[in-house]
Amino acid sequence: MVGQPLNEREVPGVDRDFLDTVSTEHPVVIVQYTFHRAVTNSRGLEVLGYGTSADAPPGGELTVGADGRLDGWMFEQAWLGPWLPGPGRASIAPGGEEKAQVVALQEVNTELHRVGITSYCDAIVTPLERGMYTAARREGVLTPRVSMLLWHRYFDAAAWPAEQPDATHLQLAGVKLMLDGAFSGGTCLCRHPYVSATGGDNGLQVLGDTEFAEMVRAVDAAGLRVAVHANGDLAIAKVLDVLEGLADRPGRPNHRIEHCSIVDEALIARIARAGVTPVPFGPFIALFGEAVHGFYGERVEMACAHRSFMEAGVAVGGSSDFPIVPIDPLLAMASLVTRRTAAGLVVGAGQRLDVLDALSVYTAGSAHATGEGAIKGRLTPGRLADFVVLDADLAAVAPDEIAAVPVRSTWVGGTRVWPAD
Repeated sequence: MVGQPLNEREVPGVDRDFLDTVSTEHPVVIVQYTFHRAVTNSRGLEVLGYGTSADAPPGGELTVGADGRLDGWMFEQAWLGPWLPGPGRASIAPGGEEKAQVVALQEVNTELHRVGITSYCDAIVTPLERGMYTAARREGVLTPRVSMLLWHRYFDAAAWPAEQPDATHLQLAGVKLMLDGAFSGGTCLCRHPYVSATGGDNGLQVLGDTEFAEMVRAVDAAGLRVAVHANGDLAIAKVLDVLEGLADRPGRPNHRIEHCSIVDEALIARIARAGVTPVPFGPFIALFGEAVHGFYGERVEMACAHRSFMEAGVAVGGSSDFPIVPIDPLLAMASLVTRRTAAGLVVGAGQRLDVLDALSVYTAGSAHATGEGAIKGRLTPGRLADFVVLDADLAAVAPDEIAAVPVRSTWVGGTRVWPAD
């Protein structure tokens, strides 16, 4: 039994003993909303082979309760490995039949069109999801344009397709790696200590330095894009260390740093020189401002630093991190403009964008991030006719009203894919 998402701030007390009241016969796993940790019952620990904290794999952690027993919480690789194990191993969360997946995908895509989305990048894809998208495209029901990032454990340079599934509608955009933990969940890897969600004085490094560097070099040597999840400033620096060490090669795609959450001016300068595309969270300041300020203190003044990136001439892509948070791009744009939480806390006022710059993050910036800036992201002759009709001019409404502007219709390739009526 697998469920998600759990926010323990809203539903406290979920641990091994609690889940044992649900079942001691069947494994039960509840995924925390960040997807960086999960909690399981005694049977789940038994099936996974976890008896003590020493059983945690490299890049993972198993925490214990006051009684010294495992409390059921699994951090990073302790649960990511069983979830995304790589070829030849079964996941603890099997996907079910492809036909049912395609039906569910249609329902999700309708919701995305409803909030004005014409394209998106699925940031963790395995052969299972790749087959689902391919089937949907084959059946003519894949209405948005989709870019896929293949989880690194499934990467095989020899098996990478010579041609994209569909030049403008469905593409493998690169290979996804994860170097550290969660920004809002308090497990990202930072240069300076903080009280993390694990109870330690820093977050977790998910991949070892050698394994990470070797994988980046292999993907780059295949002529492909890497997209590295790195939130903390130490993790971001480690990514740049490897990218800066790559041999010069003409035609290299723009490598990405997913989230790229906590930075400073020196890191931004390195990112600009390396031609790397950061893809920071859009709505996280509005949604988790209090939480991240609690973890990182004044460092959050330069968190999700869209303005500093843009002022340095760095193209910035937009990210919701859905399904962890709502995918609504207008909600994200409102966060970029106001940097204000629902409770009124302003976090990093110096990083506020004007509304047109915020719009560019979710249009031209996102197209650049997937290597598609030449064909979409702007409404100009020769580019794809993907657009959204809103009920108001975003430049004319108050910043606090941006998220509430209704979407009247959504169009992909000149075809209306979502009508408001």
